[in-house]
Amino acid sequence: MKKLTALAVAWLSLMAGGAAAQETTLNAVLFVPRNTTFGEIFVRFVDHVNSQGKGMVQIKLIGGPDAIPTFEQGNAVKNGVIDIASVPPTFYTNFCPECDAQILAPLQTPQLKKTPFWTSLEKYTNQKINAHLLSAYGDGIGFHIWTSKPPSGGTLKGMRLRTTPNYTPLFTALGVSLVQTPPGEVLTALERGVVDGYGWPAIGIFDLGWGAHTKYRIDPGFYNVVVNVLVNLNKWNALREDQRVFLERMAGWLESENVRWVAERKSADDKRIKEAGIQIVELGPGHRKLAYDVYWDALAKRAPEPIKELRAASDALR
Repeated sequence: MKKLTALAVAWLSLMAGGAAAQETTLNAVLFVPRNTTFGEIFVRFVDHVNSQGKGMVQIKLIGGPDAIPTFEQGNAVKNGVIDIASVPPTFYTNFCPECDAQILAPLQTPQLKKTPFWTSLEKYTNQKINAHLLSAYGDGIGFHIWTSKPPSGGTLKGMRLRTTPNYTPLFTALGVSLVQTPPGEVLTALERGVVDGYGWPAIGIFDLGWGAHTKYRIDPGFYNVVVNVLVNLNKWNALREDQRVFLERMAGWLESENVRWVAERKSADDKRIKEAGIQIVELGPGHRKLAYDVYWDALAKRAPEPIKELRAASDALR
């Protein structure tokens, strides 16, 4: 009996050790603080993966820009400093400008994944970022310009606006002065009058404290918000097949959750915009067309052949 008991204990210990060895923990960062609009949904994703992936895959969210600065997160994934990053492609256009063509595509992620556009995008993400494009969220939300003073004569010319790479071509065409800062520094710039406004999506300005310094939203919106979930390609390839299948299934959950989350956040932010007295200034359809035209052109100058391929794939979807 004692021998049987000892054997049973040894067997259980072996099984426990085997289960622990099968589980892989991936370290992740995100481009904004976790308690902000574009942070909270990634936190939901991490929590869901961890609840469903016990014994298989776990994600350890080590932080946001406090852990790795936003503009350095793409490079951190590329070099394997981090396993996963939740970051918009605009923040790694310095070494993959063609990756930001994703915001110009006419379909949202679940549909886009089934098209040649996504195949090309994955190819360039592999080559330039050394990453697998697992998923994306935020689609269904447009980009906007927000200001503290009204456009003079229907133009923004002469204003000082905080920009990011995907806003810069439009802002340049509009004749504004450019100020580039990470998201965490925009509030200070607004408070000190360093900028008259900024480019940001239709949701999230109140979480960052920018709403108190915002009086106008310029319409129509343009582009499509994209926050990618990138996985270092070496790490991705080192995972077992069942672990990769599991993470792709979790990506499907995130894409479904995004639809609900976008509707929820749009409703809440639209209400707050009205309550804050932020006025909508309509510049007409030409404003939207200009945004697309100048950004396609800007990307084509930086990556001619990839953008030719991606634009053709995008146009085929319209």
